[in-house]
Amino acid sequence: MSSTAELREERANRTPTRDQAPQQAPADPTASIADPGPLGLAAFALTTFVLSLFNAGLAPESLEPAVLPLALFYGGIAQFVAGLWEFRKANTFGATAFCSYGAFWLAFAAYVQFIEPELQASGVPEAGITTATGLFLVGWAIFTLYMLIASLRTTGALVGVFATLFLTFALLSIGDLTGVDAIATVGGFVGLLSALIAWYASAAVVTNATWGRTVLPVGPRS
Repeated sequence: MSSTAELREERANRTPTRDQAPQQAPADPTASIADPGPLGLAAFALTTFVLSLFNAGLAPESLEPAVLPLALFYGGIAQFVAGLWEFRKANTFGATAFCSYGAFWLAFAAYVQFIEPELQASGVPEAGITTATGLFLVGWAIFTLYMLIASLRTTGALVGVFATLFLTFALLSIGDLTGVDAIATVGGFVGLLSALIAWYASAAVVTNATWGRTVLPVGPRS
């Protein structure tokens, strides 16, 4: 039979001390921060939708400057800010996408407002300006291609956004570089589809978060 001292020693060995107590996982410091994804997707969707109306020939070209305020404030600044908050949420994919496409819209607004008039004033022919636009878009097609590959590990809705966006950039750049307007027009229609999918993805995240359950599915993660 064990002595009293032995029982005390055995009980002490079974009872963890403060240093031996299991460490709890630290709380997520970003848990109280709202998801910036729906804002970024909505800003992208609306600006892309309006510009694509002109690219598809569904809106008169003379009204195209109406896109610039959207490109600057919503597609540009709002989307870029959403990307910065994705950095805070430790979402590398979202931060890269929103900051990049926000910068795209800011660059687009500056290009249309300042660069195109400068090229025209310098005597550059219209074909040369169109080629410059095509080169501008080629780089974004390449960027969107590898973001499409990365999106395959996200949701079906995001894959749809990046797949159609890649086709949009590719068709617009080919149309501008070759001078075949019909190709750019098709790119405009694909851009409309990309905008609609992005709107759906944004609406799904907002609605599902508000209702606390899946109301609008976004497709399974691969």
